[in-house]
Amino acid sequence: MEIIYTESLPSKGEFFETTGWNKAFNYSDEVLHKAISNSWYSVSARLDNRLIGFGRIVSDGFYQTFICDLIVHPDFQGQGIGKKIMQLLMDHCKKANVKFIQLSCAKGKVGFYEKFGFHVRPSDAPGMHILVKNSD
Repeated sequence: MEIIYTESLPSKGEFFETTGWNKAFNYSDEVLHKAISNSWYSVSARLDNRLIGFGRIVSDGFYQTFICDLIVHPDFQGQGIGKKIMQLLMDHCKKANVKFIQLSCAKGKVGFYEKFGFHVRPSDAPGMHILVKNSD
């Protein structure tokens, strides 16, 4: 079967937890769907209509762009799906003439993104983050 890449969003409940990407936050399907619905651009990879990969960008469409999710189901990793999704995300940025593309990557994935020209920021370079914890 052929893998189909589309700009359509996954439906609620279609996200896969096997990658562990939502483990820290445990967001509901409804919240996750609302989040991805606010994306500037997204790509879904499907095999036999089953979601096997997903990537998305949050952007102002001109200057600031952040690739915030690139997920491939573990059963399909190592088959070029993540590479294809990443290329489609990058192509969309290039078509919009966006020149500043940022991302955060999972531990051990730096080499994957370096193949696309990304560089690790030096430890003294700008960039910070915060993990906000809800007070119960």
